[in-house]
Amino acid sequence: MKTIAVIGLGLIGGSLALSCRKNNFVQKVLGIDESATHAEQALALHLVDEITDLTTACTQANLLVLAIPVDAMVKILPKILDLATPNLVITDVGSTKQAVLESIAHHPKRNQFVAAHPMAGTEFSGPSAAFDTLFQNKACIICNAADSNPEAVAQVEALFRNIGMHLIYMNAAEHDIHAAYISHISHISSFVLALTVLQKEKSDEAIFEMASGGFESTVRLAKSSAAMWTPIFLQNKNNILAVLDTYRHFLQQFYDAIAKTDAEKLNTLMQEANAIKPVLKRKFER
Repeated sequence: MKTIAVIGLGLIGGSLALSCRKNNFVQKVLGIDESATHAEQALALHLVDEITDLTTACTQANLLVLAIPVDAMVKILPKILDLATPNLVITDVGSTKQAVLESIAHHPKRNQFVAAHPMAGTEFSGPSAAFDTLFQNKACIICNAADSNPEAVAQVEALFRNIGMHLIYMNAAEHDIHAAYISHISHISSFVLALTVLQKEKSDEAIFEMASGGFESTVRLAKSSAAMWTPIFLQNKNNILAVLDTYRHFLQQFYDAIAKTDAEKLNTLMQEANAIKPVLKRKFER
């Protein structure tokens, strides 16, 4: 791979650029970011070799990666395909897939795009949050691969394998359902917990002094970028609403058991929840 272009130089895009450079996957990294400040930081941090424009990226790069909020992705992807040379492969790192694929379903160059979702991230954002081991030993979802050119799929597979990821294949609808349960509800829960604590606990000092590691790990995701997560929640709203209905059901069961001083019910709920232990144990032993 000679040249890769990354649009969006925050945590994910910046980390991907760093990882590609570290592993000698590419000779040159072009960067695009609508924020001049982020573009300058990306250059200063050596995330990219140069900042360029969309037309140049689409004509000079062999591979282009979209690492921007999913609502912006839907708007810009058709334009990128319009500009793309026949040999350009395009992929993305978005947390939702159906809306993105629907935006180019009838584009004549649809098969040059490979939908991907590397399941990696932190609560931090911006170029300074990027680091070159973010993707190691994580999963990357490839969606609707049969609709893409096999050579394009092979290049995207090589990209994510090169930065240390293992690959999983599914269709976009399945992906969005699973993402709602595994990723999106975790962020909503963290945002809600932060709002609850901030609303009821008026003493900053008490929060600071009494918050243990458990609280910190649970509320960590509440520091995530609102600009990134708002469009994710809205694009995947039907699946997320279904998840929230289930979440609300179990929250109500905890509320009722505590209100009724029902120790047996509380124990039962928590023991049922403990079934997650072997699942997570298998994951971290892989």
